[in-house]
Amino acid sequence: MEIFAWLLILSAGLVLLVKGADLFVGGACGLAARLGISQLIIGLTVVAMGTSLPEAAVSISAVLKGNADITIGNVVGSNILNILIILGISAVITPLAVEKSTVAIELPFLTGVSILLLLQGLDGTVGLADGVVQIALFILYLAYLFCSARKNTAQSNAHDTTPSSQAIWKILLMCILGLAMTVIGSNFAVDAACGIAKKLGMSERFIGLTIVALGTSLPELVTSVTAARKGEADIAIGNIVGSNIFNILFVVGLSALIRPVAFAPEFRFDSIISAVAAFCLIVFCHKNKTLKRPHGALLLAGYAIYFAAILL
Repeated sequence: MEIFAWLLILSAGLVLLVKGADLFVGGACGLAARLGISQLIIGLTVVAMGTSLPEAAVSISAVLKGNADITIGNVVGSNILNILIILGISAVITPLAVEKSTVAIELPFLTGVSILLLLQGLDGTVGLADGVVQIALFILYLAYLFCSARKNTAQSNAHDTTPSSQAIWKILLMCILGLAMTVIGSNFAVDAACGIAKKLGMSERFIGLTIVALGTSLPELVTSVTAARKGEADIAIGNIVGSNIFNILFVVGLSALIRPVAFAPEFRFDSIISAVAAFCLIVFCHKNKTLKRPHGALLLAGYAIYFAAILL
């Protein structure tokens, strides 16, 4: 009966996620049009950080409770899922056009910070100094986004773009309500998934890399797939790239500032996969600036191989 109750909670969480993500994407698109800011910048900031709040909440809570495997597993597992599963599914639904700046700047930066996390964890701990470095890089990343947003706004004004006629308070209400629904839905889904996993006797590392990672990545999954279906490719791509950067630099960085985070040797393999996945996006999108359906299929196949490897 208890597992049946968890399944009901999981179903309720998924419903909230689907409806919330739909509202959130609509609000984000409206905000971009209203302020004259590109969808890519909105995806890299508002959408990415909003959908990464579950990762931040779960990871920081895990650090405070001394469950380091959940913290690192959640972040690394979420980043792997974000690229291999979420972008894989999104690209299979519809080819995703990728901005030149994403291929030239954001994706190499994501690959670099993924490698940085691996290097910082080689001694078995992501400590205070490591956290300071990550937060400093996060501030630089935000400064870059701010400069990009200002430049984009100036160009939009110069081309006399037509702003959205929707009232700003309605747009913000959609964003806030949609975000609240996705976060609450994610919490329901994570709690239910963990309850079911523990009943089945799964390890903490496996739970962190799969169940919790998938649960906290559900907002990114639903948001990116919804954006892809609506033809908002910049939000789909920007959401994942921004979320992964946010997960490493802010979530792990802030966690390390609170308390040193243990980095088990087993996570080296997972961190390598995370960095390789980010690098694959550069390779796939370098020539035509498009993530095509075959690329999406390769990403999904890559996750199947990875999942089989961690089960062994």
